[in-house]
Amino acid sequence: MEPIRPRLKVDKTFALLFTVMLAIAAGNTALQSVLPALGRSLGAADSAVAAVFSVSALLWVIAAPFWANRSDRHGRRLMVLIGVGGFTVSLFLCGLFLMLGINGVLGPVTTFVAFIIGRVIYGTFGSAAPPAVQAIVAGRTSRRRRTRALTLLASAFGLGTITGPAIAPYLVMGSLWQGGPVVGLAGPAFAASAVGLAIWIAVLRLLPREEAKAHGAAVAYPSIGGQTSGASVTAAVSERTSSNIGYFDARVRGWMITGLVMGHAQAMTGQAIGFLVIDRLHVTPVEALQPTGLVLMMGAGSALLAQWGLIPMLDLKPRALVLVGLAVAALGCAATGTATSISGIGMGYALASLGFGFARPGFTAGSSLAVGPESQGSVAGKVTSINGAAFVLGPSIGVGLYELWRPLPYLTAAGWLLAAVVYAFLSLNSDKRHRPAPPPGHP
Repeated sequence: MEPIRPRLKVDKTFALLFTVMLAIAAGNTALQSVLPALGRSLGAADSAVAAVFSVSALLWVIAAPFWANRSDRHGRRLMVLIGVGGFTVSLFLCGLFLMLGINGVLGPVTTFVAFIIGRVIYGTFGSAAPPAVQAIVAGRTSRRRRTRALTLLASAFGLGTITGPAIAPYLVMGSLWQGGPVVGLAGPAFAASAVGLAIWIAVLRLLPREEAKAHGAAVAYPSIGGQTSGASVTAAVSERTSSNIGYFDARVRGWMITGLVMGHAQAMTGQAIGFLVIDRLHVTPVEALQPTGLVLMMGAGSALLAQWGLIPMLDLKPRALVLVGLAVAALGCAATGTATSISGIGMGYALASLGFGFARPGFTAGSSLAVGPESQGSVAGKVTSINGAAFVLGPSIGVGLYELWRPLPYLTAAGWLLAAVVYAFLSLNSDKRHRPAPPPGHP
């Protein structure tokens, strides 16, 4: 029995770390899926709802590189505890503030200001866990198995985007006790907080201390529609070098611009979907929870189908993945914005997500192939920041356009994506291994 023990220890540790990543993504997207209904129930402006997650995403983008660097110099276990602790405290405070708003103790404006404070905690501290989790897994695996292990770990975010919206409608609660305050739509936040507390205790008791054998990378903000692209895996397995490239380096400029347009189109349409379901179906916010969860599950499932099934089967090159993905996503966005039934919205959103599921890995792989091995970590960091930055302004832009005219964010996104198809067709030509760096002074 003695030779088996180390392997069991590795498996248990990986399962715990996988659960950490899954819980962070599921808890965040569960709350996102019910927030449109919460906003409508409280009488808050739709744009205020979008601003809540824009603030959280901005702080995540700023804090994630800081925690990734700190994870390399300090204890991984401490960083995981900080991340899970921030997630848990944030969700509990969000649930508390929302419950007070639902029961009329706080007004709509005060509720959302307090809610933003809770999300600030999440954006600032929640991003500490993923880089440390990556580093622990990388340090416990051989170089040959490292990419596979980190890819499996990253898939937890994709699974979380399905799990969160799927279970959120069933977490809406009544009263805490007979005659007590109504929890209602704040239930998913409290449930996610309870799960976070259990995971925090498990990490404290079960996760061993690790030496700094490998480094972790910043992970893009876990949001509705924000499927993992694999860039953080590339950064985590890349060796640290002094080579650094800019966003407008001639080798990657086309990929960066295409990725930025694609990311904003996805963030715009994903954040507005809850409002679209409420208004198209003419139902109350609470009645819209299950159909909204169904639509989001269809979208996340389509993206995972593309990334886990169709892309390996079709074996398309990065440029082809981007071109096909952008075109399919444009068609899906237009179909979603003009649909008037739940089946139409679901099929349109699934089609759009399928397109994004093709384009995101193409964007990541194409950016990576455009440069040499000495710049892989730098490019992966740029890709991750592009993916995260899209969820800073994208949700607010999408909901702002939605307030003007319901189909507008989807038709606008479709137009942007079609323009990106033309731009990508003319600009992207990096399917071969990296080209030499341009000489100094070359544009």
